[in-house]
Amino acid sequence: MNPDPKRANPVETRAGREIQDWRPDDPAFWAAGGSKVAYRNLWISVPSLMLAFIVWMLWSVVAVKLNDIGFAFTRNQLFLLASIPPLVGATLRIFYSFLVPILGGRRWTAISTLSLIIPALWMGRAVQDPATPFTVFIAIAALCGFGGGNFSSSMANISFFFPKSKKGLATGLNAGLGNLGVSVVQFVAPIAIGLSLFGPVAGGPQEAAPTTAHKQPVVQAAAPASATATAAIETRSEGHPRPATKKVWLQNAAFLWIPFILLFSLLAWFGMNDLATARASFREQSVIFGRKHNWVMCWLYLGTFGSFIGFSSGFGILIKSQFPDVIAVKYAFLGPLVGAILRPLGGWVSDKVGGARVTLAVFLAMIAGVLGVLHFLPRQGSEGSFPGFLASFLALFALSGIGNGSTFRMIPIIFLGRGRGKDAPADPVQAGRESAAVLGFSGAIGAYGGFFIPKSFGSSLAATGHADAALWGFIAFYLTCVALTWWYYARAKAEAPC
Repeated sequence: MNPDPKRANPVETRAGREIQDWRPDDPAFWAAGGSKVAYRNLWISVPSLMLAFIVWMLWSVVAVKLNDIGFAFTRNQLFLLASIPPLVGATLRIFYSFLVPILGGRRWTAISTLSLIIPALWMGRAVQDPATPFTVFIAIAALCGFGGGNFSSSMANISFFFPKSKKGLATGLNAGLGNLGVSVVQFVAPIAIGLSLFGPVAGGPQEAAPTTAHKQPVVQAAAPASATATAAIETRSEGHPRPATKKVWLQNAAFLWIPFILLFSLLAWFGMNDLATARASFREQSVIFGRKHNWVMCWLYLGTFGSFIGFSSGFGILIKSQFPDVIAVKYAFLGPLVGAILRPLGGWVSDKVGGARVTLAVFLAMIAGVLGVLHFLPRQGSEGSFPGFLASFLALFALSGIGNGSTFRMIPIIFLGRGRGKDAPADPVQAGRESAAVLGFSGAIGAYGGFFIPKSFGSSLAATGHADAALWGFIAFYLTCVALTWWYYARAKAEAPC
């Protein structure tokens, strides 16, 4: 029996903002109004996700500046502040990835976006008082993890709106443009903190000494707690004048985004839709925990997205610790920018040659990139090469971005298409639910790289004075990713070629 022609237009099937009938793979339905609705939800989702990444990565900018305005934190403490939001965000993603089918994409996007105001407000107040305890900053950093959780729910939500032929493009746009939030905050925030944007309403300026070639490392990581304040006092070579201080408004790095958070929370609530056909209980989604390819793809996404977000979190602080004469904030945004822009390219190339082939090539090239970083780092008797270090890291960011796109292209192929593994579901509806759940859950596991990478840098520097141990550990991990990609997906007789 032919469906009622009135039901071809999803705009006419809403109960409130919930769409009861959603058939994106029906060409007539898609052309009659489905496409318009899907893209409207996508274009509200993208800036909402970008704001989530901005709040998630605020500490990658703010931590670099704290000691310049009178705080006295060790280098390891600063790396910890940059690594806590990814840790909390990754954990929240595990739960967020299942919430869209339970609560609805519109409701959850609006609520989760609005929650970003909490850490933004608290951070803006806390950075204005150098007496703020480190434990308070730990709590704020943990709340910034709200932003990290949003990725999994956002990706799962958008995947439901588009037909199979357009899922790769839609999720690539959502993730790639959303990932730009990392670069946006690292480019815009340093500019904003140099301006009195909100006047006395947001608080007065702080005095900050500019980074100069005469400035020595702020703190030795091994300094005892009782000596921290003393060690944090800037020391300068004899015969050099004390550089002039300048005014900064560090609170602007957080306050700047609050109006946008409010705006897009409202747009999500009134402009997006919930899909009745996407409803599923946690029990229906939790079958992915028994799917082998869910866990393999989580490991591979940890290697790609985990690298992207981890390097983004620690890049600026690593520059400052290894090349103290370089102004880190001038370069920190470049890596995330390159990685975010190239993510859709990774999906597009994967459509042409296969996601497994692209992913395999990415991990091999990332090993070479890490070796390049090792080669250009300063060592005893050598000042290293910042241009070489920067070029190697930009290559790592570019490769991780391409790998983000290629791995996310692999997931729906494994669960929905010709690459279906032996333990994949036979029912296409259930396969679609599982594919969306795996997209969200793998995003959760991948985000743990945002904790482990900066924490590895901090621990390596504290223990040995060098970042080498952390970098060799990354190489060992990438080798496991090469082996898994080749065995399960890329070799001639792979179990799930994709």
